[in-house]
Amino acid sequence: MAGEGGAYRLRCSLVGHGQDVRGLTRGLFPQGGFVSVSRDRTARLWAPDGLNRSFTEMHCMSGHSNFVSCVCIIPPSDLYPRGLIATGGNDHNICIFTVDNPAPLYILKGHKNTVCSLSSGKFGTLLSGSWDATAKVWLNDRCMMTLQGHTAAIWAVKILPEQGLMLTGSADKTIKLWKAGRCGRTFTGHEDCVRGLAILSEMEFLSCANDASVRRWQISGECLQVYYGHTNYIYSISVFPQCKDFVTTGEDRSLRIWKQGECVQTIRLPAQSVWCCCVLDNGDIVVGASDGIIRVFTESLERTASAEEIQAFENELSQASIDPKTGDLGDINADDLPGREHLKDPGTRDGQTRLIKDNGKIEAYQWSVSEGRWVKIGDVVGSSGATQQTSGKVLFEGKEYDYVFTVDVNESGPSYKLPYNITDDPWLTAYNFLQKNDLNPMFLDQVAKFIMDNTKGQTLSTSAQFSDPFTGAGRYVPGSSSGSSTVPAADPFTGAGRYVPGSASNAVAPVGGVDPYTGTGAYQSAAAKVENIYFPKKDAVTFDQANPMQILGKLKELNGSAAEEHKLTEDDLITLEKLLSATCNTSAETPTAQQLQTLWRAVNWPEDIVFPALDILRLSVRHPTVNENFCSEKDHVQLIILLLKFLNPKGKEANQLLALRALCNCFVSQAGQKLMMEQRDEIMTQAIEMKFGSNKNIHIALATLMLNYAVCLHKVNNIEGKAQCLSIISTVIEVVKDLEAIFRLLVALGTLISDDTNAVQLAKSLGVDSHIKKYASVSEPAKVKECCRFVLNLL
Repeated sequence: MAGEGGAYRLRCSLVGHGQDVRGLTRGLFPQGGFVSVSRDRTARLWAPDGLNRSFTEMHCMSGHSNFVSCVCIIPPSDLYPRGLIATGGNDHNICIFTVDNPAPLYILKGHKNTVCSLSSGKFGTLLSGSWDATAKVWLNDRCMMTLQGHTAAIWAVKILPEQGLMLTGSADKTIKLWKAGRCGRTFTGHEDCVRGLAILSEMEFLSCANDASVRRWQISGECLQVYYGHTNYIYSISVFPQCKDFVTTGEDRSLRIWKQGECVQTIRLPAQSVWCCCVLDNGDIVVGASDGIIRVFTESLERTASAEEIQAFENELSQASIDPKTGDLGDINADDLPGREHLKDPGTRDGQTRLIKDNGKIEAYQWSVSEGRWVKIGDVVGSSGATQQTSGKVLFEGKEYDYVFTVDVNESGPSYKLPYNITDDPWLTAYNFLQKNDLNPMFLDQVAKFIMDNTKGQTLSTSAQFSDPFTGAGRYVPGSSSGSSTVPAADPFTGAGRYVPGSASNAVAPVGGVDPYTGTGAYQSAAAKVENIYFPKKDAVTFDQANPMQILGKLKELNGSAAEEHKLTEDDLITLEKLLSATCNTSAETPTAQQLQTLWRAVNWPEDIVFPALDILRLSVRHPTVNENFCSEKDHVQLIILLLKFLNPKGKEANQLLALRALCNCFVSQAGQKLMMEQRDEIMTQAIEMKFGSNKNIHIALATLMLNYAVCLHKVNNIEGKAQCLSIISTVIEVVKDLEAIFRLLVALGTLISDDTNAVQLAKSLGVDSHIKKYASVSEPAKVKECCRFVLNLL
């Protein structure tokens, strides 16, 4: 259970921050302490004082050039046994601090807008969420991967206990589950922006949102329960140690404590926006709010504040002004309200509010079950003519503003909505407003004056919130969904004259040498001491085996039945035969421009007949002349567009296979390597969809593509590229069954993490070791077991 079973009461109030306290996290050092961050651009480390009643500020950390929005602790490591502190801010940066230095150890740059959420995982992994609609995975001082898929600001992130699983909650009202850097599931149900996430177990988590609800989810996607209690936005949620009870805070001026699915206590604060909370190891609750004060609440009688401190807190609460438009008190008709005698009747539940009218003034009271009395929580004030609602936060077109005015530019025209933040320039706002609504610039002075007149005396204060970019520029990334598991039937070239792409019969393998992983050149296990001959791999692996006569025979057969606009002439067929001969080294001729033009026409045939032409492309692109031509700056985009078109899960398996093999063979020359690295994001995103089929040859080709990328990435030591490749390998290796594909993925893994401690740590955080352990006991082929053990030794 949370705490010691009683009601929560004030432990202490901590003054230090100059503006809103926006983030809190319990600390690892000193024990029992916590870290706070604020709009005042600082982070502060707090430790329990000697009396164990209050806290002492150990030091103040500075490094951000704008508001600090979020904070988390990075667990201890050999290098930093006390752990590290990570803070994210409106300056788009993440600052990393040690616990004993007020200046950042280093700063992480990469986000394009406010960093508003952070979560840490094993091996030093850090996950950040931003208003730029992306989340980023960091390891030490490097961005290892970017998670893209949300269409608005990412307000909440969490790394789950199971390695490789991450959650993101967004202003697009959805939550996404990511595995090894790819979106595996989207949770829908919230009706407004998701603001907070909390982990219950490996299988369950909680979310809170602007729709004033808390939801409990299973990782499998099912929403198990919805909790209601708050009457306005819920900003944060935190779980008690060793149980499923939790606390929430929100825009209704309250901290709420939930046990066994019920709200058992409501604590009001003398501040409109209760931004954040965290639960300490002893069950005490730390809360940060828009008045810049940190308050700690406890169940423990020994840690409860003195009677004088509690009375001072209640006095402060009773003097607060409550705007009825927050939605917390419902519709109010002053004429119908009872007098003070109404407080003689006890309340029916903890947190119940009751309004009375006393000497013409409306007062709000809350029932405290633990104390058996009504506690005044403030005076209800009427509207100040204002457009400002919910502590200055008015939602308009998906963003929050301090004001949203209704402007009549002229008597006969329509009204327009004009959003405005008190941090904005009135003249620039007026100009943008006129531009957006296609209004005459002559109204500029009039609109600017209207803004200034209606915000007179308003300056940046502790209760004004920086605007939320709910409509951030998130972009859709193809293939981010789990994809279809259905793949069409086998290749349509069976029967007489049967032609199988890449078949080994009558094989010719003149370019690239013997494949060291298959055929007669395959590695054979020796009785001698096993040495690591597998990785790091130095050269690309290509698909060289072919039967030119069968390829040409099938090409001619399909050409005979092709539509007239696609049909090749006899001269064209002879040209392709010469090209195939030249690129398979059975002729000393160099491929000509005419031959390549004819091939390009053939590979643009309809999908049901194009496969033999794709096979010629697969073989031809190994030739330096063809590789330079097709992969050059002039034509490379067309080649990639063509090949990726065939990597469609619903397409023909033959085309999928040959397109993958052609991509692998592009790595044979420098021009092809450059092209493949430049187009890495698009190629990997599309290629990974091929994992869902059951065709082992496609899986081998996909594994080879990852291996060839690993070879290139090892040479240039591109850590972001390595992170992308590792995440895909981690995902694919769980799906494929063919041991040759597994072997090539293991070689790719070994190549990526060789001589690179950052890559090793990232592979660990993705849970790669747990994915591959089963292959350490494979008996045949021996190379799988041996290579797996070498990889595990590095991990």
